[in-house]
Amino acid sequence: MASYPTDLRYTDKHQWLRLDGKLAVLGITEVGAEQLGAVGFVELPYPGELFKAGELAGRVSGATSSTTITMPFTGQINSVNKALDDGAARVNDDPYGEGWIMRIEPGDPAAVEQLMDAAAYEAFVSAQ
Repeated sequence: MASYPTDLRYTDKHQWLRLDGKLAVLGITEVGAEQLGAVGFVELPYPGELFKAGELAGRVSGATSSTTITMPFTGQINSVNKALDDGAARVNDDPYGEGWIMRIEPGDPAAVEQLMDAAAYEAFVSAQ
């Protein structure tokens, strides 16, 4: 049974976001990681890159499928989790902690709060 931390916001692409000061930390949810299977590769963007909402910002490849990382809002990449280069399995092992993917500076910080909360994400997952 997947858990849905209440301090996070969620997207319909099985991504989570956590506000950390003026930055938003992004990762793949436990549900998303389970759907991918054993993650073997994470393609990361470059710090400093600017993306508009909906643009492709990376890719996560697992044993059973792969998915794109889509920007949930306009923002600039502040940093990426370089530890995933040699240990992509962190996405499966600790999706809400060491498996984070990138830190984003949102163009509008309120955009993070407009994403699904834990209850809405749980309802979304249950409806699939």
